[in-house]
Amino acid sequence: MAFWRSKKTPTSETESPQDPPAEPGSGSPDTSRSEPTAGSSAGLLGRIRSGLQKTRQALNTDIRDLFKGDGRLVDDEFLGELFAKLIRTDMGAGPAEELRDDIGKRFRGRKVHEEEVIDSIVQQTIQMLEQDAAPLNLADKPTVILVVGVNGSGKTTSIGKLSHFLASSGKTIVLGAGDTFRAAAVEQLTIWSQRIGCDIVTAGQGADPASVAYKTVEKAIQTDADVAIIDTAGRLQTQSNLMQELDKIRRVVGKHNADAPHEVLLVLDATAGQNALSQARGFSEAAGCTGIILAKLDGSARGGVILPIRRQFELPVRFVGLGEGIEDIAEFDAESFARALFKD
Repeated sequence: MAFWRSKKTPTSETESPQDPPAEPGSGSPDTSRSEPTAGSSAGLLGRIRSGLQKTRQALNTDIRDLFKGDGRLVDDEFLGELFAKLIRTDMGAGPAEELRDDIGKRFRGRKVHEEEVIDSIVQQTIQMLEQDAAPLNLADKPTVILVVGVNGSGKTTSIGKLSHFLASSGKTIVLGAGDTFRAAAVEQLTIWSQRIGCDIVTAGQGADPASVAYKTVEKAIQTDADVAIIDTAGRLQTQSNLMQELDKIRRVVGKHNADAPHEVLLVLDATAGQNALSQARGFSEAAGCTGIILAKLDGSARGGVILPIRRQFELPVRFVGLGEGIEDIAEFDAESFARALFKD
């Protein structure tokens, strides 16, 4: 397909492999997809609905089970059962309580039908997920984006999708393979750069990640690129020495531009459920995160985890990952997400 032909020959410090191993838990770049239809709200909703299919099916089955015949009286028993159904999506006790209490306030003592309850939950969920932040803080050239997360969260794949998303809107990209501890990460990111047609900066295994980050921004300046996106090694939020390394990377890229990095995006695995909360807490404190990419929504029935993330942290969800194809990423939209979460 013409889409897969590079726009230009990417440059790299290392020779690129032919068949890289996949990032743990993320899969290899999917070459079977075609270019998405940009700017289509119907296409966006469709992709989000597809990604949330498992969560929506579980929720709808559970909520339908609450209703019998011509409706159900909203009483303590009903509200308790509703709470139990909601919490199964890993949205946590806090958001589930808010949704339950809102239903009680609106309908207590009345007989209601399934659609009334779902419509009310959707509206309340939209309010809980609304955020003011723009999708990305695209600064003066080059915008520097640092991507962090635990091993297997889908960082490298998310970078590939984000790069394609930005390139499709006319942005020029330079990638930095800063995960120098895992050779497969460099190989995988190199393949992504070839498919997208963008430059990449790499170094040998075990090289200083901060040096790769510095050279990536330097390359972006030299080539007048719009965006520099830097991968980092996966790490647990409890590994203080590795978290300090992120601080070093931030300082180094700041030598080129005092405002860099302009974005620090935390990739969270939707299948991790409540574990994603401790990851968000640790990384947001140590790495100065500015936003979240919620990956692997298509493989999870726990899409509700986005609610406690938004409730507990003032971090906007920038993007959601909806599959392994290069176009399977979407800017987060509260209304589209809430409707795709609860509505057939």
